[in-house]
Amino acid sequence: MSITIESIACWLVDIPTIRPHKLSMTTMGCQTLTIVRMTCAQGVGWGEATTIGGLSYGSESPESIKSAIETYLSPLLCGQTFSGVAALAAKMNASVKGNTFAKSALETAFLDVQGKMLGLPVSALLGGALTERLPVLWTLASGDTEKDIDEGKRLLAEGRHDTFKLKIGARELKTDLRHALAIKAALGDEVSIRVDVNQAWDVTTAIKGMTELQAGGIDLVEQPIPRWDQRGLITLSQRFAVPILADEAVATAHDGYALASGGFTGAYALKIAKAGGPVQALKLAQVAQAAGVALYGGTMLEGTLGTVASLHAWSTINMHWGTEMFGPLLLKDDIVVRPLDFSHGQVTLPQEPGLGVDIDPDKLRHYART
Repeated sequence: MSITIESIACWLVDIPTIRPHKLSMTTMGCQTLTIVRMTCAQGVGWGEATTIGGLSYGSESPESIKSAIETYLSPLLCGQTFSGVAALAAKMNASVKGNTFAKSALETAFLDVQGKMLGLPVSALLGGALTERLPVLWTLASGDTEKDIDEGKRLLAEGRHDTFKLKIGARELKTDLRHALAIKAALGDEVSIRVDVNQAWDVTTAIKGMTELQAGGIDLVEQPIPRWDQRGLITLSQRFAVPILADEAVATAHDGYALASGGFTGAYALKIAKAGGPVQALKLAQVAQAAGVALYGGTMLEGTLGTVASLHAWSTINMHWGTEMFGPLLLKDDIVVRPLDFSHGQVTLPQEPGLGVDIDPDKLRHYART
């Protein structure tokens, strides 16, 4: 059944975080969600595009995402009828290059409409969920070792999380290694600890760092070097037993093929925003599965809308390394009527039609920029 897009509205929504969130390129105290409402002849769908730290992380900012949607993509799509996501993506890609975050929000909203129209959850449109509960780690990223240890111990005691990721790369190598290994030692051998360097090291530094991280029991090292250095990433993946998680280096199926064919042996972090939507992210997953590369469900620290869109996709494939879809838990509030169910290191996938979440219009108005 075809869907006719009538109008597209877009808001920038600023929500404070529960604590400062330190990455190698910035420290976040507030997250900006770009929220999209797609009104179609068949119903209304919602989508979200979220990035980190304005332009400090990547080439799209909340403001540029909103501008791309309102100036280029909305006029392109409104008044048009599409048989499905493939036709929608083809239309967008033919006229707008890049801007995958903006396209992801629109693909998500389209899937929400389609699911509601058919009475099916988005996961069913993507092939069907293998599970209704997905593992979710928590990132310890206050930047303070003792605070991170206390936070980790508290979450373990509460039974909320049993796997943690650490953000490093902003400080001197010795300081970062001391920080990561102290947390690993304090939380214990039974707790899985991963680190995300966010491209902050060169290959020489990465060799030094990964040697100590591997010896200290760290389970996974995410994107230690710049995304353009594919050869370096492949070399590191072959040199160390501790797996490397490629994130910024692998956005599309083409990226995934290039890394795998070059001999990369680690894992890929899937993100709907960098791929251009849930369906596009699963194309990368298919390449990874064919190449024997493990998968991990990544986040751009989205609110509930973007998180749920990702979870619907992740639920249809085997995520060997789990997910980090904790974004809503990092925010002091959200714009949905009912929050997601996070408990015992997992999150429950909504089963209602579409994305399975409802927007609270009062909260949307409250947090939206004027």
